[in-house]
Amino acid sequence: MRYLVERNYVQVLGIIWMPATTAATEYPLSSTDVENIREYGEGELTREAIADWLTTHSGDFQNVTDFSASIGDQEWPWEQEDSEFQYNDCMFPAED
Repeated sequence: MRYLVERNYVQVLGIIWMPATTAATEYPLSSTDVENIREYGEGELTREAIADWLTTHSGDFQNVTDFSASIGDQEWPWEQEDSEFQYNDCMFPAED
C-alpha cells in the first residue's frame, strides 16, 4: 500500500525583533493556511498572496527579506540568489 503525503511549507529569511539580526525559519502550512493564502490571491496561489499571508503570520520577524515556498505541486524559489545560502547558514550553522 502506498501513501501520498503532501508537505506544504514556506521557508523565511528576515530580520527578527530582538536582537535585530538575520534569522530564518520554516513555517509548515496546514490546509487552512493554504486556503487563507488562496484567499489573499483571490482564489489563486501566487507569490504575492504568500507574501501578503506572511505579513500577518510571521510575527517573529520585523521584516521578511525573502522566502521560498512549496504548496501542492507549485514551488516558488528564492528571489535573491544568496538567500538560500543565508537561510541554510541560519538553520544549519557550522560547528566550530
